[in-house]
Amino acid sequence: MAVEKVALITAGGSGMGAAAARKLAADGYKVGILSSSGKGEALAAELGGLGVTGSNQSVEDLCRLVDQAVARWGRVDVLVNSAGHGPRAPVLELTDEQWHVGMDVYLLNVIRPTRLVVPHMQKQGGGSIINISTAWAFEPSAMFPTSAVFRAGLAAFTKLFTDSYAKDNIRMNNVLPGWIDSLPATEERRQTVPLGRYGKSAEIAATIAFLASEGGAYITGQNLRVDGGLTRSL
Repeated sequence: MAVEKVALITAGGSGMGAAAARKLAADGYKVGILSSSGKGEALAAELGGLGVTGSNQSVEDLCRLVDQAVARWGRVDVLVNSAGHGPRAPVLELTDEQWHVGMDVYLLNVIRPTRLVVPHMQKQGGGSIINISTAWAFEPSAMFPTSAVFRAGLAAFTKLFTDSYAKDNIRMNNVLPGWIDSLPATEERRQTVPLGRYGKSAEIAATIAFLASEGGAYITGQNLRVDGGLTRSL
């Protein structure tokens, strides 16, 4: 009997997270979606999955997502960690509180659910964790200071995680999108992209689905830029 594979998506009510949920569902995964807006519950219902309204900054809400998924389907094969938007301001004008919020949004959003799913992945013999990061993780932009700082930290966390859990066949990779159509488009930004256009959320979703698939089974600990060549020389 074929095993039903299960994918959980946090901050999955809209944008790239929602696109990932749609793509994974189309690929045959049962999907569980966490969203603070309620859009995740609606999308999950549309996809025949499980929806939880809550925050990826809340361990309690994340536990509800994981526990309900395991109770319903018995396993977790894929975790996709999306994120909201952290504070933005000139770098020395950000307060301590804003830096702490940025850490919650862009780093702990991965660490919290990873702690919860890894024991299930260990029991079943493996799994894949894919984090939506940013093309500016290594060459930061002043436009996105908290994102750049904490997603650089996410790259380090991903390597440390891989060192510890690759032996359990649990993989972790980061997808680094550039300018994507879930953001407001400007001609100035478009002109900075060698491919001459904004990327599509569906293209990020396809990359995530590949990393989750058997085709991506030998890829772990990596940061994959999907940015139309934007950071080709960085």
